[in-house]
Amino acid sequence: MVLVSSAIGMTIGLGLAVVAAPVALHVVGFTSAGIAAGSMAAKMMSVAAVANNGGVAAGSLVAIGQSLVMGKIKRATVGAAVGVGVALIGIPAGIAALGFTGTGIAAGSLAAKMMSAAAIANNGGVAAGSTVAVLQSIGAAGFSVGAKVGLMSTLGSLGAAAGARCSK
Repeated sequence: MVLVSSAIGMTIGLGLAVVAAPVALHVVGFTSAGIAAGSMAAKMMSVAAVANNGGVAAGSLVAIGQSLVMGKIKRATVGAAVGVGVALIGIPAGIAALGFTGTGIAAGSLAAKMMSAAAIANNGGVAAGSTVAVLQSIGAAGFSVGAKVGLMSTLGSLGAAAGARCSK
């Protein structure tokens, strides 16, 4: 239960970060066109420039804020969405395409060949917990809530990280 709660918290946190961070940065005055005149970001930039003999230091809060708005957050958002999409749609669709369906294993499919090989190797039966049994369970009933949360957290985070690292 603690693991599921942690995964739910991570998913909510990732969602809030992906949605709220761009909004918060824009409200402060960091925009894709540059720092908005008269904004809090403009005041921050002015203070940073005075403290740094006329320039804004690389790696400063002002530089990082503007860098994020200029693309990293957008790319991270797209990456997270792709990761969550793979978790919720791509993986189940892939399992169904193999032939593991809600009504059983589809005749003539790769799943049928896998089941035949598993049955031959196991004296005529498919062992509980085997790859074939697990995939058929997912094909028939879908992922559990805990598995969905875990997959969304993992693949959403990986997608966000990959998206942020992608160059334009």
